[in-house]
Amino acid sequence: MEIFFWKDRKIPLAWLLLTRQPLRLFVALAGICFAGILMFMQLGFRDGLFDTSVTVHKLFDADIVLISPRSKSSISMSGFPRRRLVQVMAHPNVVGTTPVNWTFLLWRNPETLSTRSILALGFEPNNPLLNDQNFSTKAKLLTNPGRVLFDQLSRDEFGPIAKWFKEGKTVETEVAGKRVRVAGMVSLGPSFGADGNLITSRETFLKLLPSNPQGSIEIGLVRVSPGADVRKISQSLQISLPNDVKVLTKKEFIEFEKSYWRNSTSIGFIFTLGAAMGFIVGCVIVYQILYTDVSDHLAEYATLMAMGYRLKTLLGVVAREGVMLSIMGYVPAYIAGEGLYALVRNSTKLPVAMDFERAFIVFSLILIMCMGSSFIAMKRLVDADPAEIF
Repeated sequence: MEIFFWKDRKIPLAWLLLTRQPLRLFVALAGICFAGILMFMQLGFRDGLFDTSVTVHKLFDADIVLISPRSKSSISMSGFPRRRLVQVMAHPNVVGTTPVNWTFLLWRNPETLSTRSILALGFEPNNPLLNDQNFSTKAKLLTNPGRVLFDQLSRDEFGPIAKWFKEGKTVETEVAGKRVRVAGMVSLGPSFGADGNLITSRETFLKLLPSNPQGSIEIGLVRVSPGADVRKISQSLQISLPNDVKVLTKKEFIEFEKSYWRNSTSIGFIFTLGAAMGFIVGCVIVYQILYTDVSDHLAEYATLMAMGYRLKTLLGVVAREGVMLSIMGYVPAYIAGEGLYALVRNSTKLPVAMDFERAFIVFSLILIMCMGSSFIAMKRLVDADPAEIF
């Protein structure tokens, strides 16, 4: 029984070769882990950029969005005539519209008195704006002139506004050099384009920015009847309206913003390039480790070949080393990635978080990195001649 058991038992040659020199194994795992962390961070920042660039866009209570054809992104919005929304109401499937002003103004930190650019949204308080059941109650607070709703998720550089407000203090400051009072809190979240947000009435907005024409808006929100074909309505409106307005579905509006950051700026390319560099660095490190391992044990491999072991079996040993390295290197990289994501969220308040898709992509890249390096290192074994070695 014991002889039969030992006969079927396989020697974990790949594991023994990897662990024979712990220092070399540690260096290999450190290199793979570093490459994995770099890829996690670069892809996380890239995806975070695209996601946070449309934080406010996703919250709009709208099926169709009107913007100016001259608008490039949320950081460069142009105006168009507000009367276009009146024309939109002529469509039988349109049930409501909301004119929105969108621009950046200077916010004064009431604690340090420093100024910082903040995204300001102006709308009619009686009209829907956000997909939030409690927002309509907060919006009524804006009917008094000089009142604003402050985004409590804004960066700390704007001051301890949320803390003071929750303590019951009267929070007043200056926006664009005009005095305003914080009447309530909303939760929107910062983005790569805006570190903070505030919402106010169009009346207050025009007082803060008197140079803005009263009949001009930057965004027009359009709501259609339930069950209506939003795309067909969007196309119909685009045909009927003058060319000084661009009609987009809400999904197209979100993609319009993402497309700007992806294609019109170097940021998306830089983060993707950073992930690629991490992949290349990992490939080089793993290849050097495996190539050295094969070279150091070339005599042993040659002996096994002389004993009758097929080359395919020995190549499988090197391949298993690559798989083991990828798994052992990925686990600490994943844990470190989770920790760094948490650090970024706490420091910048950007919603950078681990998701299954990114975790799978990075693991696949590490596996490809290790297996590719293994196949390249195998060439040393394939070219080995047992007669020359001995």
